[in-house]
Amino acid sequence: MIRSGATLLLALVAFACAARAQELVLEPEGYRTEEYRSLVPDTLAGARVVNTAEAETIWRAKTGIFVDVLPRPPKPLNLPAGTIWRDRPRLNIPGSIWLPDTGYGKLAEPTENYLRHGIEHASGGNRAALIVVYCQANCWMSWNAAKRILTYGYSNVAWYPDGTDGWERANLPMVESKPEPRPGEQNPRAR
Repeated sequence: MIRSGATLLLALVAFACAARAQELVLEPEGYRTEEYRSLVPDTLAGARVVNTAEAETIWRAKTGIFVDVLPRPPKPLNLPAGTIWRDRPRLNIPGSIWLPDTGYGKLAEPTENYLRHGIEHASGGNRAALIVVYCQANCWMSWNAAKRILTYGYSNVAWYPDGTDGWERANLPMVESKPEPRPGEQNPRAR
């Protein structure tokens, strides 16, 4: 009886270890270019990974710049004439800047410039400023954007992988936000 109990226990431990090993996600060499909503790694080389408690501490102390990179749903091209389009509201960490569509694995030059200039503007050009990048839980877009920001020479980048999902689960305050204007946009916040 004891031997079968020990065998069962070992089998359960082996199963649990195998399940955890399947969940272990390694960092790719480059950027993630597909399946953006899936398990993410526990690390990002060159960046600090923060949990919700750490992100809250940074936010309350106002020692970091919070950057959301969640994509913005596009206006459908086939809307009938006269149809009123309303963007879906984006609830965000208060004080964040929202630079939508900047977390894809491949960025067109205007989108890359939008990210680069948005970070430069938010940080005042201070490449040592703490930049906290997020979107939603299990979203590679924030991982990609944080990795990309490191290539711009920023030395104090934090990745918050739980994003607004983790923030909301912790019952922390959220506010509706609008994307930062892109170069050439006229009054984008009024849309």
